Amino acid sequence: MYKFAQGAALVILSLALTACSSSPEEDEFTRNASPDQLYTQARTSMELGNYSKAVRSLEALDSRYPFGPHKTQVQLDLIYAYYKMDDAASGVANIDRFLRLNPTHPNIDYVHYMRGLTNMQADNYLFHDLMDIDRTDRDPKNAQDAFKDFDRLIKSYPNSKYAADAQHRMQFLKNRLAQYSIQVAEYYIKMNAWSAAAVRAQTVMEKFPGTPATERALEIMSEAYGELGQEKLQQHIKMVMKTNFPNNETLTN
Repeated sequence: MYKFAQGAALVILSLALTACSSSPEEDEFTRNASPDQLYTQARTSMELGNYSKAVRSLEALDSRYPFGPHKTQVQLDLIYAYYKMDDAASGVANIDRFLRLNPTHPNIDYVHYMRGLTNMQADNYLFHDLMDIDRTDRDPKNAQDAFKDFDRLIKSYPNSKYAADAQHRMQFLKNRLAQYSIQVAEYYIKMNAWSAAAVRAQTVMEKFPGTPATERALEIMSEAYGELGQEKLQQHIKMVMKTNFPNNETLTN
């Protein structure tokens, strides 16, 4: 009940924030303000957590003064503000533009990191988390993109101060993607598509070794090979299971 109330409160807060549009005074200020005044307002709004207002100021700066004194910092601030607003589409679009226009920027590792965070955020479903609903069967594209983003960061900028956190997040994403493959394999089992189930489970072993889904992947492969009459393959899988998961219940069957 508490989680439901918390979720309802978040909905109301979200709607209230969305409903807040710029005032006539703010519009007039935005039209007449200098680049420094607009940027000061944007920074103040961000420090106060009013990211929607910050975005309005930053977007005005970006469109009216694309070659102004704050041009790259404005773009970086927009990336962060969109992330805080949970606007993944605008965030990724601005990130890709920044990477295209500023490939040698000293903070380029941060931009790659923010791309991973933004895609990872897009993969999350707030209300599923609040209600403890397991939806690992949802489309994994954003999770896959986030994994690639963090992997690119680590390989291209191994000494980046964001590399350690990226590595940690990649492990979480590996677990999520491995569990998705298990969900797909179990669907194939329900459809009696044993060959497809075995292939999907093998994907977990090859792409996501060491994840919690590994044990279930071996179980599915053993069951699928048994149904397909592939006794040698089934025995091989059982040997692997005995070595790595000696207490697995299926080994006694």
